[in-house]
Amino acid sequence: MVSAPDLRPRSPRYDRLTPAGCARIHESSLSILERTGVRMLDDEAVARLRDAGAKVGDDGRVFVPASLVEWALSVAPRSITLHDRMGRPALPLAGDNYFFGTGSDCLYILDHRSGERRSPTLDDVRAGITLVDALPNIGFAMSMFLPVDVDPAMTDRRQMKVMLECTTKPLVVVTYDADALLDAIAMAEAVAGGPDALRERPTFAVYVNVTRGLVQNGDSLRKLQILAAKGLPAIWLPLTSGGTTGPITTAGNMALNHAGVLAGIVLAQLVREGAPIIVPGFGGQALDMRTMVLAYADPDQREVAPALGHHYGLPMFGLGGCSDAKVPDQQAAAEAALTMFGDALAGAHLIHDAGYLESGMTGSLVQLAICDEIAAWIRQAVAPVEIDDETLALDVIDALGPDGSFLETDHTIAHFRERWYPTLFDRATYPAWVAKGGLTLTQRAAARVDELLATHKAPPLPEDVTAAIDEILARAVVTARTSAPVA
Repeated sequence: MVSAPDLRPRSPRYDRLTPAGCARIHESSLSILERTGVRMLDDEAVARLRDAGAKVGDDGRVFVPASLVEWALSVAPRSITLHDRMGRPALPLAGDNYFFGTGSDCLYILDHRSGERRSPTLDDVRAGITLVDALPNIGFAMSMFLPVDVDPAMTDRRQMKVMLECTTKPLVVVTYDADALLDAIAMAEAVAGGPDALRERPTFAVYVNVTRGLVQNGDSLRKLQILAAKGLPAIWLPLTSGGTTGPITTAGNMALNHAGVLAGIVLAQLVREGAPIIVPGFGGQALDMRTMVLAYADPDQREVAPALGHHYGLPMFGLGGCSDAKVPDQQAAAEAALTMFGDALAGAHLIHDAGYLESGMTGSLVQLAICDEIAAWIRQAVAPVEIDDETLALDVIDALGPDGSFLETDHTIAHFRERWYPTLFDRATYPAWVAKGGLTLTQRAAARVDELLATHKAPPLPEDVTAAIDEILARAVVTARTSAPVA
């Protein structure tokens, strides 16, 4: 008996590297760790590696044996699930899943009302996080902007409070030092119901941005060890720039950078076997040698890191929805769509930087709203096609015959809402478009931003939780004052 064909849908995935290519880059990274070594600027981290069998040179370089790397890869978790504020599973980071989110700490905001490129405030952070909470296709929040109207020593903590207040979605958090990280964890524990609840149902991951592949700064190493000890997800992300801190070639740059990634995985597992760690789903960037700008949306390195991440079977932090354009124009829409679609097909899990312009310098709420529409389009475009008797509609086709109209049929009425209908993209006739004002996509997106900011508000935190967060902030303010240098 011949079995029926399997019509169950499968998510598509694009692998830019072959398995042999992934293995070659991995072997090269192991060689770099053993022959060249990595400089770890934290005594505790160095001691952990030395005690585990790594050699430490006279100049402080740590030479990590391949056997130690392979052990760490064997015990690192293959999946991590981020939860929403209520503790419900929200983002399963495994397999070919993908979720879009914003970025952090843009130095400028493109004001959608005035068109001005200006320094952002904490109110801009609040507006951005509120918009994230309202947009249905944006899955997680980052701080988006670096506010200039708060004490610089407290900026990351103030951002954390705003994120906890203004969205129920999972967070990706950036802190400037280990002390701020401990405060951010304490705030999240207050919301989650304690350390055990947060560890069991993590509501955030911490983005640890490392100096470069083979130079790992002390503060990042301390953050990684804190997170590993607590069993909380760390995004360990060395960034090597081709042509300056690494080879200009994509393969060489990736091999060097992933040597630093592997060193971080080893350290995390030495602190706590099974510590959750998220690896880069991007990398291999290089300076544009004509402008000396580190391009965000260049095609050369796209989807190489996700292939490596799937080779390791580890959760990833991708990069999409960004643009090197300065305003939400045709270039911005094209680059956002291309980078988001590429990372979605590659299954890059947490795909951040939606709404980024100017190579990461400027954030735009209008661009974020456009990215939400692009995300909806992508989800529909890669969604599985259901094939069964009802969707094939053979009886309907036969009843109507060659000349029939399907417009009035019960089948059309039953299923037409299953098609995708845009919120921002325009499909009207030209006269109808003109009658509605002849607005461009940018103008329609700006109006949607204003509408959502005027009508949407995340559920408030309980009063006792807000009080606990305020107490943490008050202690941090005292610490910042007493540790500030005397003029």
